[in-house]
Amino acid sequence: MAGFPGHHLRLNLTSDPTLPSLMHNITNGTVVNATAKPFSVFDGCDTMAEGVLFDLAIQLFNVFLGIPANILVIVILIQHRNEPSTSDIFLGCLAFMDAYFGAMTPIIFANLFHWQSKEVWMAIKFAYGVKDTSGPLFLSCICLDRFVAVLFPIAFGQLKHPKYRVSLSLFVLGLTFAYGAAKMIPGLPDFEKIFTGEVLATFTWMMICNASILYALKRSKGIGKDEMHPMKKKAFKMVLSILVIIIVNYLPPVALFPFEDHYSPDAFRCYVQPVGFAFLNISSSIQPMIYLSRLEKVPCLPEAWTKRCCGRNQPDKNNNKTPTAAASTETIVTVSSTTPLSPPA
Repeated sequence: MAGFPGHHLRLNLTSDPTLPSLMHNITNGTVVNATAKPFSVFDGCDTMAEGVLFDLAIQLFNVFLGIPANILVIVILIQHRNEPSTSDIFLGCLAFMDAYFGAMTPIIFANLFHWQSKEVWMAIKFAYGVKDTSGPLFLSCICLDRFVAVLFPIAFGQLKHPKYRVSLSLFVLGLTFAYGAAKMIPGLPDFEKIFTGEVLATFTWMMICNASILYALKRSKGIGKDEMHPMKKKAFKMVLSILVIIIVNYLPPVALFPFEDHYSPDAFRCYVQPVGFAFLNISSSIQPMIYLSRLEKVPCLPEAWTKRCCGRNQPDKNNNKTPTAAASTETIVTVSSTTPLSPPA
């Protein structure tokens, strides 16, 4: 359920407010429903649109920043397909879904202010359903991959074959498309609570995974050593940054949505949900930028820009081999599987 209202608003046609809601005309034994009011994409938030517009303004970042960043991530993953990271399949699926969601934003604006089409709105609801499910689930898969790599390196070595991640990705995609299709069906009872349960479960799982990884890396200095291994230190900083992003993007909806009963229906639908989803939707831009910031060299960008934006030092002139994208994303896996974690001193 991404932040736009229809994303979480009902599409049921209601009776004309000037007539009794259950009025029927009986003609020759045939029941004819009362006149229905015209379809509106705001659907109840026409006079309370500030939260909706705030979410859409935030989503503009996904058009100008998120779409190019996600496409660049996909290009990099394809270029390094011969030396992939174990998480590349999850990263690629997540980048594709985020790019697709960002591409829907102009269509949302056009339908909101010009087309006013119910059919287009159904396609938009499907896109929101895709965003709702794909983001949390694929991030959870990435966290699972790193969790097993750090905490259970032997088991991870036995499960490195791509078939396991392809199977898991197909399962997640199946759930994603099923949820998106169900979101297009109006009137499903308590359907919105599915997302609340999903985001609570995935947020808890990602917090546990990343906290466990950070703790394991922190205590892995080794007996008699005061400094962490440089590769482990790099992995530690990477996981810490991901943990911060998870908290920023997912904590607002996790903190707000379970208390739906404490708000009036209109306030929750028109203000609380759009604002909460705005933090979730901006992850389509933040996630690829975090990935790109960890690369030593970003394709299509001058090296000076990469150094300035990402704080990179120039590579060692005595070593002409620059770390690849796959090496960057694989850091935490390589460190864990090749260097067993030592007990704390």
